[in-house]
Amino acid sequence: MIRPVLLSLAAACFAASPLAAQEWRHGSTLLGQPKYGPGFKHFDYVNPDAPKGGLVRLGAQGTFDSFNIVIAGVKGVPAAGLNDVYENLTTSSLDEPSASYGLLAEAFSYPDDFSSVTFRLRPEARWHDGRSVTVEDVVFSFQSWKTLNPAQAFYYANVVSAEKVGEREVKFTFNQKGNRELPHIMGQLYILPKHWWEGTAPDGRKRDINQTTLEPPLGSGPYRVKNFDAGRSVSYERVKDYWGENLNVNVGQYNFDELRVEYYRDATVLLEAFKGDRTDFRTENSARNWATGYDFPARKDGRVIIEEFPLRSMGVMQAFVLNLRRDKFKDQRVRRALNLALPFEEINKTLAYGQYKRISSYFDGLDLASSGLPEGQELAILETVRDKVPPQVFTTPYTNPVSDSQEAIRNNLREADRLLREAGWEVKDRKRVNAKGEQFTIELLGDSPNDERLFLPYKAALDRLGISTTVRIVDDAQQVNRIRSFDFDVTMGAWAESQSPGNEQREFWGSEAAERPGSRNIAGIADPGVDALIDRVIFAKSREELVAATKALDRVLLAHDYMIPHWTYGKQRTARWDRFSHPETMPRYGGAAFPTIWWYDEAKAAKTGAPR
Repeated sequence: MIRPVLLSLAAACFAASPLAAQEWRHGSTLLGQPKYGPGFKHFDYVNPDAPKGGLVRLGAQGTFDSFNIVIAGVKGVPAAGLNDVYENLTTSSLDEPSASYGLLAEAFSYPDDFSSVTFRLRPEARWHDGRSVTVEDVVFSFQSWKTLNPAQAFYYANVVSAEKVGEREVKFTFNQKGNRELPHIMGQLYILPKHWWEGTAPDGRKRDINQTTLEPPLGSGPYRVKNFDAGRSVSYERVKDYWGENLNVNVGQYNFDELRVEYYRDATVLLEAFKGDRTDFRTENSARNWATGYDFPARKDGRVIIEEFPLRSMGVMQAFVLNLRRDKFKDQRVRRALNLALPFEEINKTLAYGQYKRISSYFDGLDLASSGLPEGQELAILETVRDKVPPQVFTTPYTNPVSDSQEAIRNNLREADRLLREAGWEVKDRKRVNAKGEQFTIELLGDSPNDERLFLPYKAALDRLGISTTVRIVDDAQQVNRIRSFDFDVTMGAWAESQSPGNEQREFWGSEAAERPGSRNIAGIADPGVDALIDRVIFAKSREELVAATKALDRVLLAHDYMIPHWTYGKQRTARWDRFSHPETMPRYGGAAFPTIWWYDEAKAAKTGAPR
């Protein structure tokens, strides 16, 4: 499956039941016992008899200049698809919200205080050059990620050592107890071949894991790089003698002989490439495209299929992100005024064909989202930080402004004007200025022409408030660099949330991440109340406490008006050329799960035409 290169921040947690030392587990889950017991044959949602073969072509926007995943976000832009070259110690199932099973590791063990975790590697695990995956590779990988990637160094901040404790056993020791997610986080570590990275390239050059490279990497996963055109395309071929093909966690998956990723300069060209049969499958993120963009002959005659898949495992916060490091956004009244100015209902109607609902939670779509007034365990948790959080969390449920009529829009702008004046921003000569006479200016920063369509209605509303607003569309590299260095006023951001939030919350909203270039806390949130509640989430001792602590965190984040929430759909909208099939029973939490559990269907391809 083509997945983000960075480690999954939607990590699951391990069960907190007492465990004797060195009691080995094949799998574990937060919610009771794992669904699949020892010795299971395959996941229920796969077709174990799926045929192997065929080509699938995927599209990506932008470019790439490296095959080094370790320094992604620091140096270079890695090629899409590298996750299928490498493997983790453990993997997850797609029909459980928070479960892990052994992959490179055949088993794992941890004490009941979660102060460490030990993994036992499979003796049959092999790199593509035939050499065994070793404990030394695991230790090297951990040290590389933690040393060279600031985001991962922060993520692994509580891991104090990685050491060999047996011929095939590696132990990670933590500097705190009770953090149930840490064993799982270490299971998600991508393992790299030490001997390859410390070796010499065919051209005689000494390899350097701290530099970008376009030398095809050595991995242990189901695919390897077949060929590439730097910045334009990369193809991966299925490894015919892949060591893990018959593992129960892999049966029925990775069925295509070749995965090809083609890069295009923008979203419009990507759609046209799909319609021109240059790519096979796409997830559609544009409501306009979904409503009007697929009215073409191949769709009408059935060669192209559009289908929606429910998204049950992932919540989301997507928003206009205010750079809180800038003085003009430090006042909560200013931030609320900027939310009041957003004409969501008008945008939804005119640009999105009424398809969306407004996001009203940092965990929108999950049962972790706050609502109403706090009560029970959530209220008790909030009482412990009463002096650190806005008082309205106890008295007033969060709501987004509603702009469903011209009268409502005018009323919202009047209230926004009042809040801005209270915050010291008056209107003089139709310009919003402070006591020094400096005009309030905002640059809306995006990296796609489609962003401009969303920015312009918002700009018009801000202009009515006397705020001088400009729209700046830059290329991907500029966008990444400007956000990484916090050189922006307002941009767009999105954060996926799992059913089991944990340590990634520090990276999203924690004070330590606020000033670290390249962190996911691009807003610059630095608040002691938020930090305290993140710790309550991480160290929750039961599912009930986790839910209550997450709702409390959500409520406090919303009360600060740090961001201007966007909107969401709740389903994965997909389009595909009818050459592929999927299992009759799809995984509850996997969405489309394309191409991982799909396969090339010769009969369908004969009618539709083979991919070129």
